[in-house]
Amino acid sequence: MNISGTTKITGLFGYPVEHSLSPSMHNAAFTALGLDYCYVAFPVHPDHLEEAIKAIWALNLCGVNVTIPHKERVIPFLDEISKEASVIGAVNTIVNSNNRLVGHNTDGRGFMQSLSEHSISVEDKQVLIIGAGGASRAISYYLCQKANRLFLYDIDKEKVERVLYDFTKIFNNIMAIDEIDKIERFPIIINATPLGLKEGDPLPFNTALLKPGQTVCDLIYKTTKLLEEASKKGCITLNGLGMLLWQGAFAFELWTGKKPPVDIMQDALFRSLT
Repeated sequence: MNISGTTKITGLFGYPVEHSLSPSMHNAAFTALGLDYCYVAFPVHPDHLEEAIKAIWALNLCGVNVTIPHKERVIPFLDEISKEASVIGAVNTIVNSNNRLVGHNTDGRGFMQSLSEHSISVEDKQVLIIGAGGASRAISYYLCQKANRLFLYDIDKEKVERVLYDFTKIFNNIMAIDEIDKIERFPIIINATPLGLKEGDPLPFNTALLKPGQTVCDLIYKTTKLLEEASKKGCITLNGLGMLLWQGAFAFELWTGKKPPVDIMQDALFRSLT
């Protein structure tokens, strides 16, 4: 990659960002298409988020991805947000459009594309999501449009209540559950919590209750203990790597107006993991 005075800069705002796989994925895509772009990970402390957002137009950045812990807090500093980002209440991609900062959310579309790639259908099924944070809200927006009913659990009941308050204005098939004690009744179960990121994390639910044929998804982009235990029970399993890939591919298209080289991006992710 040759960086010059004409190179357009994109990147990632998060804290921390040192572990991110996004720079390798996007820079491989820019190189493959011969685009004069560069992707950089910016560690943005929460206390400096507003200044960082102002820097997007001050430095004429093309746009950025937004990750933990900024996805929800970034919204007041933007000029405009897309309909889906507004409903979701979180932004993961910002586009600098003629010095107007427009927020989008590509997480939900990325997750649904990953399901489709693995021939997993939620059509008319009952789906359980564990966790009610930003990622959960993003996938819920799309799952509510396809699933028969969406069930939501989080140890933080206020988070669940906020999701229901926002989503029941649009959808009538989302509801909360108070306990995860009948896990076997859900054809599709999704872990949208951070449990599994660190060695020694507890499982998000009792995997002994799983039955063969259930689908268990984890938004964490590696094979977690949850997925290992679910596989032993004869479940179909899916990690979050496909969601990471496709949310990035959709962001790439928003910034460049070009169709992303998804195979190249996927290869870069796999290389980063090995």
